[in-house]
Amino acid sequence: MANHNGGGWRRVVRAFGYSMKGFKACFELEEAFRQEIFLLIPLVPLGLWLGDSPVECAMLVGSLLLVPIVELLNSAIEANVDRVGLERHELSGRAKDIASAAVFSSIAFCLVVWALILLPKWV
Repeated sequence: MANHNGGGWRRVVRAFGYSMKGFKACFELEEAFRQEIFLLIPLVPLGLWLGDSPVECAMLVGSLLLVPIVELLNSAIEANVDRVGLERHELSGRAKDIASAAVFSSIAFCLVVWALILLPKWV
């Protein structure tokens, strides 16, 4: 159950702290998340530069940002499954596979968005 000992700005500040703790843990423990963050460093400015309109910029950058967001969810699911037990179980494997498929889908979505926006300009 959620802790109801505070409200207002104190709750917001605590929630922000928990979020930063989650980012730090994922960055330190998950190589895929680190790789995605390092790829964002050059690709976000590139997306802002290549987009001809604010909507194109938003689509290019937004599709990039979706990938680490889904990776965070994937890592949370994997951590939860591993916490329950390290023995092999069909449902545990299925949960991890589905979460991995979500990451793959977000990467595929990103590639399609970039291709649909940029290929007509270059072909």
